[in-house]
Amino acid sequence: MARRTPVVRTVLALRQAIAALRRGGNKIALVPTMGALHDGHLSLVREAEKRAKRVVVSIFVNPTQFAPTEDFSSYPRTFRSDLAALSALGTDLVWAPTAAVMYPDGFSTTIAPAGPAAAGLEDKFRPHFFGGVATVVAKLFTQVQPDFAMFGEKDYQQLKVVSQMARDLDLPVKVVGVPTVREKDGLAMSSRNAYLSAEQRAVAPTLHRVLKSSAKRIKSGEPIGVVLEAGRAAVAQAGFALDYLEARHAESLAPVTSIRDGRLRLLIAAKIGTTRLIDNIGV
Repeated sequence: MARRTPVVRTVLALRQAIAALRRGGNKIALVPTMGALHDGHLSLVREAEKRAKRVVVSIFVNPTQFAPTEDFSSYPRTFRSDLAALSALGTDLVWAPTAAVMYPDGFSTTIAPAGPAAAGLEDKFRPHFFGGVATVVAKLFTQVQPDFAMFGEKDYQQLKVVSQMARDLDLPVKVVGVPTVREKDGLAMSSRNAYLSAEQRAVAPTLHRVLKSSAKRIKSGEPIGVVLEAGRAAVAQAGFALDYLEARHAESLAPVTSIRDGRLRLLIAAKIGTTRLIDNIGV
């Protein structure tokens, strides 16, 4: 039977636990999550195990990255099964603070990221989001002081924002992007997939199919604008309400007009019913 992974819930207990994990010069990798763990999250943990002797997983549903109209109260919370899954992998520590621990009375310091955080993608539709992400991730990096931090490429703009923040603030952590884990039909794994009805779940892989088709056409030399317009039409025809389908520079997320502009990334966000899905692929 797997050893149950220890859980700490206060900063003092975390510091004591991290000091113990570091004994002997052990390196630490952090996997920040909001819980409701699926195979995508567990792939981050497995990748963390390849890079560091000790692995810490944080589980914290961060209220500051949700707008009042979003799903903070209904976001899936499955702590017991999350802990069982992490224990089976041999994770060394779970950091599971409450909101009162992360944002105590009088908390008044936030981070306002720009650069990739102001690319006109997620930030256009969720203007509150990256300030909340950058602030909570900076706190996690300060609290855990990891050598590595693992982030999934599914949230590609988030990965770029966090990477930029760590560089700008001279934080001694290497941010590692881990490839998206997908269902057999191509749908990117996400905690929010649980919201999909059976009919919506059958349609959801359309996003990945459109991304793959669009990337193939761009690689073959078709004009980016023409390809994106066709992709947008296909997504709408499938029943999605499209927020964006864009081609961007893979590092800066700046708009591009030609494959000659550098390494490209296609990014998409769309709603089916009330569930908002995002995805991306390289070109």
